[in-house]
Amino acid sequence: MPPTPESRAPITTPAAAAVFTTVLTRGPVSRVEIARRTGLSSAAVTRTARPIIEAGYLEELEAEERNAPGAGRPASPLSIRADREFFIGVKITGEDLIGVVCDLRAETRASRHHVLTDRTVDGVVAALAELVEALLSESDAYRERTHCLGVAVSGDVDRASGVVRYSPLLGRRDVPLARLLTEATGLVTTLENDVKSLTVAEQWFGEGVEASSFALVTVGAGIGCALVLNGGLVAGEYNVAGELGHLRVAASGPVCHCGGSGCIETLASTEAIVAHARRASGDPELSMTQAVERARAGDEAVRHAFDRAGHAIGLGLAAVANLVGPGRIVVSGAGLAAYDLLEPQIRESFAEQAFGAAARCVLVIRPLPFEEWARGAAAVALQTLFTAESI
Repeated sequence: MPPTPESRAPITTPAAAAVFTTVLTRGPVSRVEIARRTGLSSAAVTRTARPIIEAGYLEELEAEERNAPGAGRPASPLSIRADREFFIGVKITGEDLIGVVCDLRAETRASRHHVLTDRTVDGVVAALAELVEALLSESDAYRERTHCLGVAVSGDVDRASGVVRYSPLLGRRDVPLARLLTEATGLVTTLENDVKSLTVAEQWFGEGVEASSFALVTVGAGIGCALVLNGGLVAGEYNVAGELGHLRVAASGPVCHCGGSGCIETLASTEAIVAHARRASGDPELSMTQAVERARAGDEAVRHAFDRAGHAIGLGLAAVANLVGPGRIVVSGAGLAAYDLLEPQIRESFAEQAFGAAARCVLVIRPLPFEEWARGAAAVALQTLFTAESI
């Protein structure tokens, strides 16, 4: 059963959220440092942290002696009690489910894969429930102290209602997936777009920890993008902010599954690259691996498929830099396996299209396995510790 409100972390105010996330992302950390980073007074930090400590989510470590003369009494840093609660995160792909159990620091304690043989909604729900049960069975502590499930799926996801409005992976529109999974697993389920989920993990624990504004772009089966501006994940009015893959960059480009045409995804997704390489080579059986091999071996016809994709991605990255001005753009996804073939055109197109100082935006290449996407889903589940008013 889901925990009662009294049994979970009392993070119900912006101050409590600020204290908790500071310890989460930078702990162990002293109250003085928390006050400096949050703008709260030291007294307010102590007052705010007390009920979170009493609930078992934070703990005081042994006092650290200060070396500086006149520095006052030793500091007792605050740290997360990592095993106070666990969270399950699952990434849905077209072929399988990747699940992880994470602790309060969003560190992965266990992971499993489950082959997805039935991609109907009922099949996905049943398979995901089996995966959750397998993960919970790995430890009595997981079963006793896991209350929340985070699920990451590509497409148009309404996190507030728990509805997948559209995903090419499910084959149906307006699927109340959160409700179905809560009923199937007994865990409070939070849905989020997969790229936004990965971005939450990067914001708290990865490239975004010290960045007030950054973008994350993924290249692979689709082209995804999520934005963090002034420290906050941008959802937009309809939770579809950052749909870079459906930015039109070719006036007469191929028709996209979204209904538009000339989208970046129709030129730069894995499927698009393979389709173009097959036409160029005259080999209808050519795989992505073979296309990469041929392009690296100097096959100019096949290489053009990667050049075209890199050009489209570069235009998309420049659009992000021009529109929102992030300090850095993190590029990840399965498509990075062929990044050496994409990079020349990505950087050339980005440099040509980025306006003024936007061209100084740093491109960070960061390969991340699907377990990290599942970890992002667990991080989204971890956010259930916060009330809507506190964030």
